[in-house]
Amino acid sequence: MTIIMGILNVTPDSFSDGGRFAQTDAAIARGLELRDAGAAIVDVGGESTRPGAVKVDPAQEQERVIPVVQALAQDGVAVSIDTMNAATALAAIDAGAQLVNDVSGGLADEGMARVVAETGVHYAVMHWRGGADVAPAFTDVVAEVRAELKARVAELVVAGVDPAKIVLDPGLGFGKAPEHNWALLGHFDEIASLGHGILIGASRKRFVGELLPDDAPMADRDLPTAVISALVARQGAWAVRVHDVPSTRLALAVAAAVTEGAS
Repeated sequence: MTIIMGILNVTPDSFSDGGRFAQTDAAIARGLELRDAGAAIVDVGGESTRPGAVKVDPAQEQERVIPVVQALAQDGVAVSIDTMNAATALAAIDAGAQLVNDVSGGLADEGMARVVAETGVHYAVMHWRGGADVAPAFTDVVAEVRAELKARVAELVVAGVDPAKIVLDPGLGFGKAPEHNWALLGHFDEIASLGHGILIGASRKRFVGELLPDDAPMADRDLPTAVISALVARQGAWAVRVHDVPSTRLALAVAAAVTEGAS
């Protein structure tokens, strides 16, 4: 069964929510709202990874996220920490985070593998060639992403990470043109054949927005996001990472009903 990871950006420069949850109290309230709406995991991040985002010092990142992680974990919320920094990951794990969601797959901070290996938490490893600003450069995006994720897993296992704790993310929108993102979604099974749970993060991304009129508000991207969620759920995705939990929860319910009807 595909679970929902609710996105909680504790940043002033998020592309999707305009920093609405940059304050600690607002972030905690939003995290509880995501949980109550059906998110099995709340993914807390303190550094924007949108194109053109400013790099955040780990100390500032931790100041933003650790109080939120701690409060949510104490309230029984399953929390993941969205970070590329090993020090932030460790502090968040100490505060109660159960999963590290690293968009660099451990490439941005060589200490991340050690933190994950020593703490034994689950680790979401995204395909990454240097961030969202990297120009797309693929000959065969599906084959290349698959091969690079496979190599990344092998390196992490050598570093001591438990392969059973690894989840893979094809990195939609990161250094990829729209046609690359759609190809990865269309060949989901090839990424899943690596034998790990798959996390899909398409929510409100630019390639989804290109299906809509130029002046469409950001929230209009939630419907196509929910459709993507239903499609990958039918193919066995471990989780979908979304901003709007209710629409995706309903889409997953439809997908589950269709699957049950076909049995």
